Amino acid sequence: MNAIEVHNLRHQYSERVIYEDLNFSIPEGSICGLLGKNGQGKTTLVNILMGFLKPVAGKCLVLGEDSHDLPPATRTRIGLLHEGHLAYEFMTISQTEKFYSGCYPNWEREVFFNLVEKMGLPHNHKVANMSCGQRSQVVLGVIMAQNPDLLILDDYSMGLDAGYRRLFLDVLHDFSALGGKTIFVTSHIVQDLEQLVDTMIFIDQGKIMQTGLDDFMTSFHKYVFLNKSELSLGKDDIITGFEQRGEQVSLYSFADTQQVVQHLTTLGVQTKDLRKVDMTLEDGFIGLMGKY
Repeated sequence: MNAIEVHNLRHQYSERVIYEDLNFSIPEGSICGLLGKNGQGKTTLVNILMGFLKPVAGKCLVLGEDSHDLPPATRTRIGLLHEGHLAYEFMTISQTEKFYSGCYPNWEREVFFNLVEKMGLPHNHKVANMSCGQRSQVVLGVIMAQNPDLLILDDYSMGLDAGYRRLFLDVLHDFSALGGKTIFVTSHIVQDLEQLVDTMIFIDQGKIMQTGLDDFMTSFHKYVFLNKSELSLGKDDIITGFEQRGEQVSLYSFADTQQVVQHLTTLGVQTKDLRKVDMTLEDGFIGLMGKY
């Protein structure tokens, strides 16, 4: 069964089309990362999935229900962190727990306090007097204490330092290990997603490519070589991405080494010491989507 299904989705703002006939599904129990440059509609998609925004056309199913007609019982199965770490600033830690505990039938009080007590703050400490990272920990405690079946995290890493980002990853790994839990996440910190997701959706100009993390990292390649000339290589059937810093050129492709060398030779490009090198997911993102 799929936790999320998107069928023939179309949306636009004024004359600007965001999606045109968008289709994908996310199986239950998977961890899926949505990757795209700024302005490609990642947050818009989250808003549509949660029923906050109505698309021009198409249909989305979340946990088997129409996203624009989610019954309360289904909403309680969804944990949402929406672009930032919003919390009621006038509340204390204990007041936050008491308020949210009445909203969710599967609320787990110990989960909330186990997370927030890592900060070493008293329970009467106000959210307003917390740092961005500390507020994120309160929000994370609220989300995890709900014991949701589906987590939707929209840019959870915003404003967090490396320590708090690592905490998020640890908690999400433990959550996934419970079994039957689905995570749909966006983040601008691509290297974090490499440690978390098993499937990815790349979105660019309303088009998507859905792939497994392992499949992408083994089928997509980064090549480097030296060239003293200032090159200008565009995308084609072989080249998907290109960078040059001084004499060092980085080229990205789904093709093997021999195909790349032959293609560059045809283009009249010298490929001194061309070799395949290890690639991070962030490298792959830039190589596939471009820097700008």
